[in-house]
Amino acid sequence: MQPIMTVEEIHDFLDREFPQIHLDGRVLEITDVRPAGLTMRFDPAERHLRPGATISGPAMFMLADVAAYAAILAHVGPVALAVTTSLNINFLRKPNLAPLFCDCRILKLGKRLAVIDAVLTQGTADEPVCQATATYSIPPR
Repeated sequence: MQPIMTVEEIHDFLDREFPQIHLDGRVLEITDVRPAGLTMRFDPAERHLRPGATISGPAMFMLADVAAYAAILAHVGPVALAVTTSLNINFLRKPNLAPLFCDCRILKLGKRLAVIDAVLTQGTADEPVCQATATYSIPPR
């Protein structure tokens, strides 16, 4: 399954349709789009921390959700109304205040449903800090 949108086209779409993701500054950037996948970088700030100086669960959830959505867009085109129907997240290790990368792999891409595996890493990919499985509903065209 080949992507049909470039990194620049996805960024332009998100900037136009979802400017609210940048209200507190630009912290998300797509670094790679590839067949059946996408990688997004998250540059957390102090506001993304929880007690214990670790990146908060809601911040990691946001990264997994936006990256999975971008992966779907890359492969189906600019469909603003594709929506998350479920997202299951597993927190595995304590991430520090440093960039996180979310590597998304499309497990299923049907006409109405997409399932994405998202793995968040910091430093080495051998020790993920978080893993999520997201399901999206894709509206009929």
